[in-house]
Amino acid sequence: MSQYIIRGRVHKYGDNINTDIISPGQYMELSYTEIAAHAMEGVDPGFSRKVKPGDIVVAGKNFGSGSSRETAPIALKYAGVGAVVADFFARIFYRNCINIGLPVVELPEVEDINAGDELEIQLLEGKVLNITQGKTYQFTALPQHILEMIQEGGLVSLLEKKVACK
Repeated sequence: MSQYIIRGRVHKYGDNINTDIISPGQYMELSYTEIAAHAMEGVDPGFSRKVKPGDIVVAGKNFGSGSSRETAPIALKYAGVGAVVADFFARIFYRNCINIGLPVVELPEVEDINAGDELEIQLLEGKVLNITQGKTYQFTALPQHILEMIQEGGLVSLLEKKVACK
């Protein structure tokens, strides 16, 4: 499967899921693995035990609002989340996801998607396929330079690779 295709089961949340909910502040000094064990704890205490590698978080409006805490996207990535789909994101959270190589997709039709649905996100084509419901949604595909950053695992990894090639 292409690195530009993410397929997983949906974990669904509502509007205004902030960075304190995604990654509670009291765990910020822990290792990334330990931070991930507490991901989404404020709204779904069993999240880190339920999530499987490649699963997809789907949420409503303003996902990732609050602080510019980088541990929020890190918690999701290290928990195994393959992508986050939301109606819209807080801008800093959105960019922090890109910077660590976690794909983010803005999709107004998130209300149609249910917890437990199987999704396939085609980043190159700008499509979300809801395998469970047999529906397809279109989103604005990410630019090639952002896709390259995601493929390399984030900004730091991409820059290390580019510097090593010189």
